[in-house]
Amino acid sequence: MQAITRHPLVWGAVWAALFVVVIVVAAFLDWPAWLWALLVVLLVAPSLVATIAVLRATPRDHLEHRSSVFGHFFSRYLTLVFAFFAWSGSVVLGAAISTSIQLAAEGKEDEITGIGFEVLSAITPLAATVLWAALIVRCSWFLARLRGWGEAPASSEVPASLLANAPGLRRITIGLAHPGLLLATGLASALLAMLAAEVEVSFFT
Repeated sequence: MQAITRHPLVWGAVWAALFVVVIVVAAFLDWPAWLWALLVVLLVAPSLVATIAVLRATPRDHLEHRSSVFGHFFSRYLTLVFAFFAWSGSVVLGAAISTSIQLAAEGKEDEITGIGFEVLSAITPLAATVLWAALIVRCSWFLARLRGWGEAPASSEVPASLLANAPGLRRITIGLAHPGLLLATGLASALLAMLAAEVEVSFFT
C-alpha cells in the first residue's frame, strides 16, 4: 500500500499496460465478448473512478479564476468549429444513408423501416464511442488545469475537503486522476470498443 501511495501514477500505468496485454491475448484467443468487455472496463476503471471523485468534489466555478479571456473564447471557438463539422457530417451522412436505404429496399416501403433500424443499431455504438472519447478529452483538459501534470502534486486546485481524513488515499486518488493516464486509458478503451463492435454497415443485406 505504501508503494502505491508513493507512486500512484506508476502503478496506474502498470495496471493499464497489464490489461492491454491481457486484452490483446483475449482477442487472439477469441474469449467471450462479455469477458473482453469487462477487461476493457477494468483497463480504464482506476483512472476513471479517481477522476470522477476529484471532479465531483470540485465546484463548478472552481477554475473560473484560472481561465484567461483568450482561453475562454478560444475554447468556445473550438467548440463551435467542432459542432459545425459534426452537423455538416451528420447532414451528409444522413443523406447518404437515406439514399442507400431507398436503393436497398428497392422502393418497398415495408422494408425501409427495418433496414433503417438495422443501420441505426450499427451506427449507434460508433457514435457513443466517439462521444465517450470526447468526454475523456474534456475531462483530461480539466484535470490538467486542476491538478497539473505531476504524479502526485504537493499543491493543487483540488478541494481540501476531498478525503481530508485519509491523506494516503487522497494522494492515490489525485495521482490516479492524472490527465495523461486518463487520456491514454480512456482513448484506448474507445479504440478497443470500436474494434470490438466491428461496425460494418451494409445497405444491401
